[in-house]
Amino acid sequence: MKIESLLAGLQQFITDVVFKNVPKLILALIVLWIGLKLIKVLVKGIKKIMKRRRVDESLQDFLCSLVDIALKVLLVITVMGMIGIQMTSFIAVIGAAGLAVGMALQGTLQNFAGGVIILLMRPYRVGDYIEQGGIAGTVSHIQIFNTTLTTPDNKIIIVPNTELATKTLINYSTSETRRADIKVGIAYGESIETARDMMLEIAKNYPAVLADPAAMVCVANLGESAINLELRVWVKQEHYWDTLSELHQIVYEKFQAKGVKIPHNQMYVKKD
Repeated sequence: MKIESLLAGLQQFITDVVFKNVPKLILALIVLWIGLKLIKVLVKGIKKIMKRRRVDESLQDFLCSLVDIALKVLLVITVMGMIGIQMTSFIAVIGAAGLAVGMALQGTLQNFAGGVIILLMRPYRVGDYIEQGGIAGTVSHIQIFNTTLTTPDNKIIIVPNTELATKTLINYSTSETRRADIKVGIAYGESIETARDMMLEIAKNYPAVLADPAAMVCVANLGESAINLELRVWVKQEHYWDTLSELHQIVYEKFQAKGVKIPHNQMYVKKD
């Protein structure tokens, strides 16, 4: 009797549990197989798009791995739900853990998100000279959490990526050319036209100055002791700093040789 009861119970189990769940199990396996194939195709497509946009290779691998893992976790949860396994509590635990980790790493995650945005959108690249919030330098490294700048006097500045991704940024290296402004003051009584002709002649003879756009001289303002002029010339990015320094020197020497006075502030101390 015991054996018959055991066999009857086993038969009942197979009938009630196995046979009833076989269709669900087969369907779940089909969904799992198709889902894995689709995830593989999707990840490959994302990687191709990032390659076309010249996204950093390390970021490509990281993002593709992240998308692959996230989609596979969602697929497994879906398949387990199709079989009949209750996933509500499991999902709640994952959500709570994710929230706790997110709160603990809030600043780090913001910098990570900023790094992803920078590497995807490319507002600047390695070698660009940028300025943000009073900090300026040449970009030497772009990492996932921060960007390293090198100043002209060889100081290293490490800037969190969230600062560069969410606030106003000046990139001086985006365009091939840049305008150099040479400012000089002449004394009241001196001829503005003479000074203008001399400055334009200097710009014309300087090899790094581009002919188009043409150089120009304007009166910037009338100061307390000088008429302030500004020579504006266009040069290639790589010639900017040399041009700015050398033209100031050439203008000063030319004015001095021609007798054009450049006034300067003086202090007179009266003796009792």
